[in-house]
Amino acid sequence: MKRTLSFLVGALLSVSLLARSTALKPPVAKRIPTVSTIHGDKRVDDFAWMRNKASTSVIEYLKAENAYADALMAPYEAFRNALYAEMLGRIKQTDMNVPYQKGGWFYNSRTVEGKQYPIYVRQKTLDSPEDVILDVNKLAEGQKFMSIGNYEVSDDGNLLAYTTDNVGYRQYKLHVKDLRSGELLPDTVERVDAVMWTPDNKTLFYVVENDAKRPYRLYRHTLGAGDADPLVYEEKDELYDLDAERSRSGEWIFVNSDSKTTNEQQIIPANDPLAEPRVVVRRKTDHKYYLDHSGDRFYIMTNDVGINYRVVRAPVSDPQQKNWVEVVPYRKPVKIDAIDAFAGHLVVRERENGLSNIAVINLNAGTTNRVTFPDPTYALFGGPNREFNTTNVRYVYQSMVTPSSVYDYDMNAKTSTLLKRTEVLGGFDPAKYKSERIWATAKDGVKVPISIVYRANIDPHGGHPLWLTAYGSYGSSSQASFSSNRLAALDRGVVYALAHIRGGGEMGKEWHEQGRMMTKKNTFTDFIAAAEHLIREKYTSKDKLVISGGSAGGLLMGAVTNMRPDLFKAVVAYVPFVDVINTMLDPTLPLTTQEFIEWGNPKDKAAYQYMKNYDPYSNVTKQRYPSMLVRTSLNDSQVGYWEGTKWVAKLRANKADQNPLLLKVNMGAGHGGSSGRYDKLREDAWDYAFILTQLGITK
Repeated sequence: MKRTLSFLVGALLSVSLLARSTALKPPVAKRIPTVSTIHGDKRVDDFAWMRNKASTSVIEYLKAENAYADALMAPYEAFRNALYAEMLGRIKQTDMNVPYQKGGWFYNSRTVEGKQYPIYVRQKTLDSPEDVILDVNKLAEGQKFMSIGNYEVSDDGNLLAYTTDNVGYRQYKLHVKDLRSGELLPDTVERVDAVMWTPDNKTLFYVVENDAKRPYRLYRHTLGAGDADPLVYEEKDELYDLDAERSRSGEWIFVNSDSKTTNEQQIIPANDPLAEPRVVVRRKTDHKYYLDHSGDRFYIMTNDVGINYRVVRAPVSDPQQKNWVEVVPYRKPVKIDAIDAFAGHLVVRERENGLSNIAVINLNAGTTNRVTFPDPTYALFGGPNREFNTTNVRYVYQSMVTPSSVYDYDMNAKTSTLLKRTEVLGGFDPAKYKSERIWATAKDGVKVPISIVYRANIDPHGGHPLWLTAYGSYGSSSQASFSSNRLAALDRGVVYALAHIRGGGEMGKEWHEQGRMMTKKNTFTDFIAAAEHLIREKYTSKDKLVISGGSAGGLLMGAVTNMRPDLFKAVVAYVPFVDVINTMLDPTLPLTTQEFIEWGNPKDKAAYQYMKNYDPYSNVTKQRYPSMLVRTSLNDSQVGYWEGTKWVAKLRANKADQNPLLLKVNMGAGHGGSSGRYDKLREDAWDYAFILTQLGITK
């Protein structure tokens, strides 16, 4: 009875937010029609003017939206502050990560209470005093934003090459620091996406991006040289991104031209940086392959005989396809995600039936051992394995009930050792929570997995408030990971669910193929099927269901909200990719050309017509919509701030309801929001306050 009464009180307070949204007047965006025609179809965009970031009118409008959102949520300030204190109280603010070895040093990072950013350190031995390599807090002084991209120490341990972004646009500047003196060298480069040293400790290879933020050129830089850096390779095909990395063995530079469906790799001997890049296998449509190195062999992950990859080896002297020898055969149900070569072992990260595992191959004995994991649904990540001559491989395991846990696996003894489990303060007990994996049936009969977590002392089929999220694009697998922030919802009786829908990669490469291009709508109908399944099985009900997603997951939010606005109580969309057609028609924008193979090119009539059927911005209509919170960032390079902003303006002009519609714009950050950990936590608390109050929970 007490729980029912509490929910009713919360529901009444949620209604007060609705009433407040009608009492306060939201900003009204001016309408300036921009007319275009494509494939004989006339398009009118009333809010295209919002893309002009230099316009005072645009900035003032964004500020007005922020002021409206803050005013709407003002009655819940105490609740928001309590949530922030609760989330902060679960974090060990002064803490240290697990050190890793590289070149005779132990490297680490730590945090200090009250400081927003990590401090990077190293030690000669674990008992010796630490040297501070990089204090990001000092770099961030006077800045609204600070992010470290690349972080590479030279082989002799004397020099650090690192990149920084101080606005959130993910446009990084290269710096080189002398770790002996602490001085910065004059060697700097703009727009750097990747950087690696060669064994001579004076030569750097680096990749730069063009104006559309496509990484496309590889340069070679010699420290102290005043001449212009020589261009090593330029990728001219706009469908391809260029990347480069140095092998763990240290002997090779791998140069990778990569599109969504095809790639080509070139190799440069690291000890001969003046050598011309040598192509391993010429690019061939739909063929992808990725190299690693050990001894006199390359190990290659390739999809040449099947979409989910196999592993082969080839002699370093002649790695062409005719010389490939199979190491791990193709197995259709098993997707190979990555390979890592060491001096005596090959580690293969695999995914089967939606779950990750690790296979360790002893290269001398030819034997294979697999690492298994206990939870019904979980997340698995590789660690910073920087040493080549080692018998240990590091991995990070977590689940919805298990905090992030760092392990070293002894590849000879076949045993895992727990090095550290993130400490969750405030009396956290994993036994108080339960996770499970269930399956929904999509409209075409396909089974879609859903990961769920909730308090162990509740009946999950009791019609609880439920928070459902998903991503479903690029073949990216959504991991059932741990979140200490999420405990704030779970402890208030909310069930949390993650739908592993098509378009992602959880069930193999086919899962991606069935949710991209001309099958993209499977992503949206899978999500709707997941929501309906959770309602049908009495995990929740329509009036207690909140959904969220970010970036391409924000596209998901926009599409399903247009398709089934009756199904959801509230929607949260983070940096949402919702203006699909307009963005994909503009090749000058970051990511557009490379993503023709993910979404299609609307200049093709069939692709345009298909896109038009789901494009969230195009499909806003005069109908009732759920309560909505949309977050965007002014300096976002991946999804322009104007996409979410235009979407909100069009929703305001069309929606036939009085439900709250809020737009929050971070005026000093990019795609990932605020860079400082305390600033990010305050954003999280703000969002949780919105979500929980929509679910009738206000304390």
